[in-house]
Amino acid sequence: MKGALAAMERSDYQTANSIFRNLIDSGLPLPEEMPYYFSETLFQLGQYDNSQNFVNKYLELTGFTGQNYESATRLKEKLKVPLAQIIACELCDRRGYRYESCTTCQGKKQTEQACSYCKAKGVVGCSRCGASGMIKKVNVFNLVDFYECERCGGKGRLTCPTCSGSGKEVSACKTCEGSGKTPSTALCNHEAHVHSEGAKK
Repeated sequence: MKGALAAMERSDYQTANSIFRNLIDSGLPLPEEMPYYFSETLFQLGQYDNSQNFVNKYLELTGFTGQNYESATRLKEKLKVPLAQIIACELCDRRGYRYESCTTCQGKKQTEQACSYCKAKGVVGCSRCGASGMIKKVNVFNLVDFYECERCGGKGRLTCPTCSGSGKEVSACKTCEGSGKTPSTALCNHEAHVHSEGAKK
């Protein structure tokens, strides 16, 4: 952990971040104070939600006895403002990562695929007449009479109720759960992108 602390001393938080993550991935027992230093590093990098997770873990593990208890409680206070900004922002997720247009539905919130009910045919067999178009009835004299099926007009098939005959089924995009957007890897500055216009002639 000494390398990470040295990197923090010179404000090289990217390097400190890498070292801390390697420590976690190593599976080795972690120093008791490590969650605090990692939370401070994450705060400096703008990863406020993750910073909160680690400072909470530090206080949970060490309580009042931690060497950095006071610094950790101050960090929790400092986190309140940026975390509130994240919650209030509609441009990012709850972790503070900027939304981008969903690549699956292109931001349309829905996806179109072949109708699973009619197998993209647009029609289904009439269940009342067994797709024959005729209804068989036995009269009082035990004679069989055939009548045109009223439900399908004798055609034996009906317009698919799922796709209304289009052969295509529209459903909420599973990738973005119908929101049209997914989080990116970029931290949000809570400001809308402004597209600059070309210089006027």
